[in-house]
Amino acid sequence: MPTIAKNNDLLTVVIIFAVEPERKQELINAIAEFLETAVKHQPGFVSSSIHKSLDGVRVMNYAQWQSQEDYQAFINNSEVQSQGAKLSNFHLLDAHVYEVAISVPEDATLKIARGGLIHLAEFKVKPENQQRLVELEREYVGIGLQHPDLMSANFHRSLDGTRTVNYGQWRSLDNFEELLKPKYKPLSEYWQGLAENEFHLYEVVFTEPAE
Repeated sequence: MPTIAKNNDLLTVVIIFAVEPERKQELINAIAEFLETAVKHQPGFVSSSIHKSLDGVRVMNYAQWQSQEDYQAFINNSEVQSQGAKLSNFHLLDAHVYEVAISVPEDATLKIARGGLIHLAEFKVKPENQQRLVELEREYVGIGLQHPDLMSANFHRSLDGTRTVNYGQWRSLDNFEELLKPKYKPLSEYWQGLAENEFHLYEVVFTEPAE
């Protein structure tokens, strides 16, 4: 079962596709097929977790590799990449390589399992502002965790300096709107002037290795 922790020393690759709702399952099947037939056999591969957005317009793959060298060798292997040719029929929205910068609670190891509910908050930032954004994320993450249904938050920073993402795990999304209350207002303000923000709510639909 895939896990997320600041101290696991793994490389994280977050790949996001924009998709028409009616083609969402087709895309999920294409990613899963590529994983099963080619990706999971590559040196350095650790895990892959496919997520579908609840609004039906995004599919996200959260993948882990032992090192950047392993991932780059996979990318540069034209024979392997040809086995994922079906994916070229879909709109790749974003793909970046990350390291986990903040895990809260610090002693928590997040297990990614099918049926899990998460939010992915995506921040686009200039490289000269990334470190400041990470510092603010560390400062304000405790406010979000006051929500009784938010179990953990894992902020990642991209190695190229242009992104941070928060992978937040939820017990339930029934009361997600609670985040609109005044006590949570700083969460929508701290990044203003530093980054552009977008988030989507997802359900985990496939993991490799499986539970």
